Amino acid sequence: MRFTKMEGAGNDYLYINGFEEQVSDPAALSVRMSRQHFGCGSDGLILILPSEIADFRMRMFNNDGSESGMCGNGIRCVAKYCHDRGLTDKTEFTVESGGEIKLLRLTLAPDGTTRSVRVDMGAPQLDGAKIPSTAVGCPVIGHPVKAGERTYALTLVNMGNPHAVCFVEDPDAAPVTTDGPVLEHHADFPERINVEFVKVEDREHLRMRVWERGTGETLACGTGACAAAVAACLNGLCGRSVAVTLPGGTLQIEWSEDDEHVYLTGPATFVYDGVWLQK
Repeated sequence: MRFTKMEGAGNDYLYINGFEEQVSDPAALSVRMSRQHFGCGSDGLILILPSEIADFRMRMFNNDGSESGMCGNGIRCVAKYCHDRGLTDKTEFTVESGGEIKLLRLTLAPDGTTRSVRVDMGAPQLDGAKIPSTAVGCPVIGHPVKAGERTYALTLVNMGNPHAVCFVEDPDAAPVTTDGPVLEHHADFPERINVEFVKVEDREHLRMRVWERGTGETLACGTGACAAAVAACLNGLCGRSVAVTLPGGTLQIEWSEDDEHVYLTGPATFVYDGVWLQK
């Protein structure tokens, strides 16, 4: 079975063209292919599929086999694949993910390949019950949750995936790998949650690390960067347009006042093509 590895700001996935390949159990395949040393090594698996309501459809599986509704970095790479591999010649098209339709706009390099992608991520969901969580309110700001020896004041945002954003003095020193999994599995979050550890550098620049449910710490998270920008704005810490720097790179986030949608812009990069030979 042929596959392609791509990354967006270091968030790397294995992509399978569902127009040509058939995958009977993508959850199990994601676990097997994503393993370091024994597989390809990745944050998960993404299927590129036909859609009845958009130009294309994507399904995203974490490296533990769980399925997520949206991946901001992954969907940019889907757009690059579809354009650069000739599935479409359009530079503006739609992708269905988790039952929702996202509009993507491509910026091309001089050689005609995709250099970056702007994604309309839609409006953030801020209702505590719809995150989902046990927290009451809309928005939920400063929700206290204890992990280890700390109590975190979380701002909750759903950007197609549930996110809990906390503000810290130094993301590099934050206990991401110890407190992250505790927060992910906390009883307040019935479907688990992604956790962002964010520092506000200034009103136009955030720096963060992220613990992703079902994967662990990753070099970048597109929906997490969007959630961090929204949370910082809700807390009065930044404006509506910010650069979010993660270990894998920088993403540009705009929370539009015109339509209340969040727009994510970032790179999409081809790594390699491969053939999976294991049965």
